[in-house]
Amino acid sequence: MNNMHRESAKAPSFDTAKLDRLMGEADLDVLIATSRHNVQYLLGGYRFFFFDVMEAIGVSRYLPVVVYQRGRPENTLYVGNRMEGFERELDAIPAPIVRTSSWGSLDSSETAAKHIKGLGDGVRRVGIEPSFLPADARQLLGAQLGNVELRDAQFVLERLRAVKTAAEVEFVRQASERVVNAMQATFEMCEPGMSKHDVVDRLRKEEQARDLTFEYCLITAGTSHNRAPSNQRLKQGDVISLDSGGNFHGYIGDLCRMGILGEPDAQLKELLHEVEEIQQVARKVIRSGTAGGKIVMAGEAAVRSSPHRDILDFTAHGIGLISHEAPRLSDHGPVPYTAYDADRPLQPGMVISIETALPHPTRGYIKLEDTLIVTENGWEAAGDGARDWNVAGRN
Repeated sequence: MNNMHRESAKAPSFDTAKLDRLMGEADLDVLIATSRHNVQYLLGGYRFFFFDVMEAIGVSRYLPVVVYQRGRPENTLYVGNRMEGFERELDAIPAPIVRTSSWGSLDSSETAAKHIKGLGDGVRRVGIEPSFLPADARQLLGAQLGNVELRDAQFVLERLRAVKTAAEVEFVRQASERVVNAMQATFEMCEPGMSKHDVVDRLRKEEQARDLTFEYCLITAGTSHNRAPSNQRLKQGDVISLDSGGNFHGYIGDLCRMGILGEPDAQLKELLHEVEEIQQVARKVIRSGTAGGKIVMAGEAAVRSSPHRDILDFTAHGIGLISHEAPRLSDHGPVPYTAYDADRPLQPGMVISIETALPHPTRGYIKLEDTLIVTENGWEAAGDGARDWNVAGRN
């Protein structure tokens, strides 16, 4: 390999030994990451503020790229936008080699291809993220790299992120707690006559006030099961479900809590208790060393024993930088993928979302969603407050 100019003494911030092992198992020489979540992960949390929301610019799009060579972390390259030169001046980009020279997908890819060709003749198999690589960029890489084989590396990157570090766990914990606190504050402000749009706008402000990036809110009110924000008006006695994702330093807090405009009657208390019991059954099996699929098996068994088995729905999935990431616990959940971790042991630092929904035909949509952090001896629940009926309109 030729000698390459070093622009920084910085070492990559992720576990390079783990990535080397995963790349070896996949027979990859080089990895190209282009998704925002994986680029952020490989750069130790760095994310360019200018494109934090949008990505289209001019006739192309912002395409950050990280190139990693197996066994040679000192050759790691980051390709950013020209305006990231400001961040480079501040020494804010933790990569050994930084190029802030691109405006679109083609010049980012061309810079990456040039770097890979400079790594020498031993590069034969390059991993890419097909779902996150624009067609023009992939075509350019194929043409520039000649006989190099482009392979799917999304699985490798997912396994790299599967076990969270202590710092990542704290981000998840903070995101979850802040989302639930924002929901409690929103319930307190609800009153008859407000629209579902009004409630979601309030939740957005409450999350933003807690340093969260608001991502979405699925909301139901009354007996409707429609979870989209709308002009539907709240009425006294309405059941309200808030299922929201708030982002803290890139990590998602995704939880669901229940509120009511008034006092819950005996039936509503019983229905939420039924949902809670299923959640608790699923929690009991979570611990390091347990096969991941047992969480789903436990929750589904509890559903089958319920008098509302025909309308109950339970699911469990990994969560972190994105929703439905590793561990992959089931192949029949709402998001399609193979149940890779169903027979594999859970590890401390994995983060799991469990959710039980009971869309009752006359009482409304009743749901709890919780975030569990796997520990050596069990689990820690993040943002575990407000699990009972939150009486709305108390402010």
